[in-house]
Amino acid sequence: MAPTHRQNSGRSPLVNPQRQITAFFSKSTTPSPSPSPNISKPNPNPKSTPNCSPSPTTPSPLQPKSIKPLLLVGLTASPPPSMRALKSCDGEVLGKRIRVYWPLDKSWYEGYVKSLDKGSNKHLIQYDDGEEELLDLGKEKVEWIEEEESSKRFKRLRRGSFKRVAIEDVEMENVEDKSDNNDDDGDDPSDEDWGSKGNEVGEENEEEEEIVKASKHEKGLKDEVKIRKASGGGYLGSGKKGKRDGLGNGGVKVPVPEPVKNHGIPAAGEKASNGCNNGLMGDAEERFKAREAHKFHFLRERRDAKGRHPGDKNYDPRTLYLPPDFLKSLSGGQRQWWEFKSNHMDKVLFFKMGKFYELFEMDAHIGAKELDLQYMKGEQPHCGFPERNFSVNVEKLARKGYRVLVVEQTETPEQLEIRRKEKGSKDKVVKREICAVVTKGTVIEGELLSANPDASYLISVTESCSSLDNLIAGHTFGVCVVDVATSKVILGQFKDDLECSGLCCLLSQLRPVEIIKPSKMLSAETERAIMRHTRNPLVNELVPLLEFWDAKKTVCELETIYTRFSNQSSSASSEEIDSHSINPQMEENVAGCLPNILLELVSAGENSSLALSALGGTLYYLKQAFLDESLLRFAKFELLPCTGFGDVPQKPYMVLDAAALENLEIFENNRNGDSSGTLYAQLNHCVTAFGKRLLKTWLARPLYNLESVKERQDAVAGLRGVNLSSALEFRKALSRLPDMERLLARIFASSESNGRNANKVVLYEDAAKKQLQQFISALHGCDLMAQACNSLGVILENVESIQLHHLLTLGKGLPDLDSLLKHFKQAFDWVEANTSGRIIPSEGVDMEYDSACKTVKEIESSLTNHIKEQRKLLGDSSVNYVTVGKDTYLLEVPESLQRRIPRDYELCSSKKGFFRYWTPTIKKLLGELSQAESEKESTLKSILQRLIGRFCQHHKKWKKLVSATAELDVLISLAIASDFYEGPACRPIILGFSCSNDVPCFSAKRLGHPVLRSDSLGKGTFVPNDITIGGHGQASFILLTGPNMGGKSTLLRQVCLAVILAQVGADVPAESFELSPVDRIFVRMGAKDHIMAGQSTFLTELSETALMLSSATCNSLVALDELGRGTSTSDGQAIAESVLQHFLNKVHCRGMFSTHYHRLAVDYQKDPKVSLQHMACQVGHGSGRVEEVTFLHRLTPGACPKSYGVNVARLAGLPDCVLQKAAAKSREFEAIYGTHRKASEEGCDDEMVAFIRNLFNIATEFSSHECSGSAGSSLIELQHRARTLLQLN
Repeated sequence: MAPTHRQNSGRSPLVNPQRQITAFFSKSTTPSPSPSPNISKPNPNPKSTPNCSPSPTTPSPLQPKSIKPLLLVGLTASPPPSMRALKSCDGEVLGKRIRVYWPLDKSWYEGYVKSLDKGSNKHLIQYDDGEEELLDLGKEKVEWIEEEESSKRFKRLRRGSFKRVAIEDVEMENVEDKSDNNDDDGDDPSDEDWGSKGNEVGEENEEEEEIVKASKHEKGLKDEVKIRKASGGGYLGSGKKGKRDGLGNGGVKVPVPEPVKNHGIPAAGEKASNGCNNGLMGDAEERFKAREAHKFHFLRERRDAKGRHPGDKNYDPRTLYLPPDFLKSLSGGQRQWWEFKSNHMDKVLFFKMGKFYELFEMDAHIGAKELDLQYMKGEQPHCGFPERNFSVNVEKLARKGYRVLVVEQTETPEQLEIRRKEKGSKDKVVKREICAVVTKGTVIEGELLSANPDASYLISVTESCSSLDNLIAGHTFGVCVVDVATSKVILGQFKDDLECSGLCCLLSQLRPVEIIKPSKMLSAETERAIMRHTRNPLVNELVPLLEFWDAKKTVCELETIYTRFSNQSSSASSEEIDSHSINPQMEENVAGCLPNILLELVSAGENSSLALSALGGTLYYLKQAFLDESLLRFAKFELLPCTGFGDVPQKPYMVLDAAALENLEIFENNRNGDSSGTLYAQLNHCVTAFGKRLLKTWLARPLYNLESVKERQDAVAGLRGVNLSSALEFRKALSRLPDMERLLARIFASSESNGRNANKVVLYEDAAKKQLQQFISALHGCDLMAQACNSLGVILENVESIQLHHLLTLGKGLPDLDSLLKHFKQAFDWVEANTSGRIIPSEGVDMEYDSACKTVKEIESSLTNHIKEQRKLLGDSSVNYVTVGKDTYLLEVPESLQRRIPRDYELCSSKKGFFRYWTPTIKKLLGELSQAESEKESTLKSILQRLIGRFCQHHKKWKKLVSATAELDVLISLAIASDFYEGPACRPIILGFSCSNDVPCFSAKRLGHPVLRSDSLGKGTFVPNDITIGGHGQASFILLTGPNMGGKSTLLRQVCLAVILAQVGADVPAESFELSPVDRIFVRMGAKDHIMAGQSTFLTELSETALMLSSATCNSLVALDELGRGTSTSDGQAIAESVLQHFLNKVHCRGMFSTHYHRLAVDYQKDPKVSLQHMACQVGHGSGRVEEVTFLHRLTPGACPKSYGVNVARLAGLPDCVLQKAAAKSREFEAIYGTHRKASEEGCDDEMVAFIRNLFNIATEFSSHECSGSAGSSLIELQHRARTLLQLN
């Protein structure tokens, strides 16, 4: 069907002329021509004679030198004979590409012949913008497009998955040159606002609106392509129409916000050509460089907004000084953009223009490089994308480390016109405001976020000034951790050691994506810790006190915000008096308005001042992103769990520091940093995203309290056996859930009218429908969780677990939501609302809507009564109401009753035999009805917000439901995890301490590995082992020796992972397992350095060892792998022995110590505190007397005689000549240093005993004064033997 606006106004398929997209950022003294609405589409040129098939002689609009005959607008011309011939080949033109000339636009528009309407003998043309029009091709000026030309054009359109292109029409430029030859190609300082000469505000809509039309081509172009007007010249260029450049690579010399690769704000004074070199090509590069040199001279000697140069005190790289002469040269639109940009040079601006977000100047290069957007034509870098792609593109940039500033329109052109008329404003540009700042840590929705359940933490860190002055006493930190997507806030303050071990532990657990810190206020050790234990986070430095608030300022802000929340809640509660509504339970504490945890911190005084200051820095930062109040209103506050570095008498959790998390591969493997092959991956059988996040929390903090461990073990056991089928049904039901924790957070945040949710923001996308669909999804999810938990409650008859009874009992761990869910189910039809995008509330749900409906019904009832009165008055029952067009309630009276009609009746229309009137009463009632229906419609539009507000009043219950569901999901995951172990699994026996003299123990029979399986080991199978450490009459340390690659490191990890499993509450892969709770696991394993922190491999090794020596307790577990190998043998062996001695005699903890220093085995072979064990192997002889070792991986009592390193060299493929020489050297060294002793030969110990006996006998002879010459010769002989023994030892 042909669109009517084409025929009435002659407007193009692209609605506005080409120049209108550049009007905002171009200087033009010529007003845009406005076609007269009375001019109809002209008749074609009689000389235009396209053939049935494309011909090389056919004139093309791409040939600018061809002269087109003049068109006679408004006249009728008969089709030329050549076009009449088209009827004979109508079938042949179907599907062919065509150009149609539109005289009023002076432009050609492309499309293809879609079909033929045989009735009217017209062809249906579908243009590339998606619109269709019926045309008589014999009466139109058309041209056929060659297939080769068409395919070439397709190739250009395919250059991105979503790219905007321009009309490729050179003749269009020529036509415009003739009509618009007064376009200003220069920079007119007097023309500060675009369109200031002759343009009325009525044209604001055309100049502001960014136009896009979709086109789908028949030649396999499946991606939706947007046709947009190309930017014809940027700031200094002309507004001519033209093809948009498909630019790909090149470079410009303008500062560009770069993704953070190291730390801190990108150096704003840097030339960011490296960020754009791949974004431009050839002539585009030269064009942009030339323009920059001319326009942006002030960037060469950059200053901040206050005129300070880089290097000056308090220089702010986030701002830019704009010279007055530069500002005067700008139009109003240009000035508006630069005002935003100059205050946010570290961010990429998404600048809203109509239905598009535009990127200009240095931001355009980022859009082209990172988002695959196309540059618009002209000297000014410029690209953009439609509104519906906002969430995708903003998330892409944020994930890559950019800060994105979202500038939205807060005024329509019509509102601007009203403001100009009513207030006398001279503004020619609609109002725009900053509505969001999106970064790695503040992304709350998007495809990547939905696909990744891991939390994206933002952490704020501050440090005590006293600790900066006196680092000998250690550090004191205040931290605030926020997961914006779930409104989770963790606060804490703790003392730390010199190495910042507590902070490192926290960073390794959370892996924050964004860090907030006070500028130049953290110690060098703290900065190194942040660098070492994070993964390329975005770092934000705030000005102390002014931006990074202290505790006093933070408390003041919190009290102001929560007092306002309390007042709003009170007024809302007093206004809504509804017998059907539910009594709200507010989160805020009435006394002081603050939540309990914040009150606790405030009352702690200096002991929490740093934690409150860290919260203050976070609030300031989130305030800039318009997230502070929505976060605080519905935040779930938690106190930071004890990190184990302060004086805490009772520890609720086992401590896993950074070294333990990394060496044991709890969350990240050491190969590529992902979760495959980790303990988390082995245990993660959760079906919900929020369950997966809770499992990570449990693994990072295993339980230490004995009763807590046993309660969780009971809960895991209660979900097996006869209850397993119910647990699996519960999992099946939950598998359909979205991420409810994040979804609820978005619903709660949407109840606040701020940021992009503000009512004043102009959005063309149907945001209300999307919000409604999310709300219905949340209701469905809550209903599903409640039903699943209620169904799982049947297992309570078969279990005694306190934890399961708590989680599945209504009113305890499981909130009673039946009445709430019933209320929302009865409120409206969820299915219908989800489909239509509109809520029609049921009666009794909303008082305002009910009142409006009642008013409408009363008026309609009055109209019904009125018709009855009229029938009685006129004496004819056939009198009735009719509707004609937009006129309703017309009183239709037979012509025979015309004489009875009162004079005050208004005749509106008539038809044969009838007259239609409006009586004065009808006119009055219609006015009332119109107003009532308007109020009803207005009420309908706001019903969603009222329902969401009512839903949010009970946010504590919804969060509690999610928490209970997550915990059940994790418990079931732990229950079924044992099915994936290889070999037997058992429930660990956790032993308590009946008295202070009890010795901690670890005992496992046939202990397997929780992660490694035979199918992942190639040809071999995993060998389980019996291990005992500690306990009465048992050694507390295992001194482990064995061949290289014999499995020593694997055994150490295996024991540590088994302990973690046991204290998480899961089963362990063993036949039996007993354990006294471990308060902390220390792991020193592998060779690595921290070069960026200035630490060599050996220094890193000893630093981790020093932490063990200073922090371990008798309940700790220590795993040391080859300590001392980073230095000389003598030094390394001395350090290893000293460390082992300290653990044995000072700390008295359990541990394993693997080593290749075989002298240690000799020194401790008779120490009852040390158990000498080795990984067994079989040794054979290969070619060239090179030993070949078969690894048995069996833990065996006793020490291994050597390490068989040459065997590993053989496995590594070293040449035979090298191996043979190495074997010979090894035998030589062993002969010299006495480290190789065979059990079958007489050992050095026997020689030493004989030597001592002879020495004793000679001494006896000397003491009895019976010395003779034979005694002297014997003494000389003993001296020679002593030298030999010393050489061997």
